[in-house]
Amino acid sequence: MIAILTVGFAPIVALMSFFYLKDQFQEPLALIVRSFILGALLVFPIMFIQHAFTSEGIHMNTFFESFLQIALLEEFLKWFVFMFVMYNHEEFDDHYDGIVYAVAISLGFASVENVLYLLTNGIEYGFSRAFFPVSSHALFGVIMGYYFGKAKIRDSSTNYNLALAFFIPFVLHGIYNFILQTVTTYWLYYLVPFMIALWIFGLHRMKVANQPNPLS
Repeated sequence: MIAILTVGFAPIVALMSFFYLKDQFQEPLALIVRSFILGALLVFPIMFIQHAFTSEGIHMNTFFESFLQIALLEEFLKWFVFMFVMYNHEEFDDHYDGIVYAVAISLGFASVENVLYLLTNGIEYGFSRAFFPVSSHALFGVIMGYYFGKAKIRDSSTNYNLALAFFIPFVLHGIYNFILQTVTTYWLYYLVPFMIALWIFGLHRMKVANQPNPLS
């Protein structure tokens, strides 16, 4: 059990530290921990809803399962928690702050999901999950937080950026799931380029958000 917790949380801690330390004006740890815990708690209503789909015999094809049953549900609830808890908080006063808090929510969710998966399937999956699902959740959080930050610091296009904060992570998450569920052989040939592109996009958003007057 201790080994699984260690393997399950190690990439979470590493990624959260990376994104946190990139912040020029670091946020209160208490708020980050609260965001993380709220993200972790999202696992349970999501599991309940997804179980209800299965129990009621509601079957979707791979596309709709990837985009609606998984990506839409998970990314909308992360978005909702951010809007409800952090968007109007006085500590959210800088573009990059959105990235820090959105990543905390996403990694909170990923932490519980990761540990539960390792408990069910075995610790040997720890390495691959660190590079793929855990990292992808963190990067979806980066992109979500970037647009939340943009909505907060700009006087115009607020609703547009709030919509993008949900829509772009939702689409990317759906594509990620669709690759995993449809490509049975040589899936690395599809997923690795996708993850590289996701990292490039996420790192660029971080760089822009850390600029004094980001314009992109």
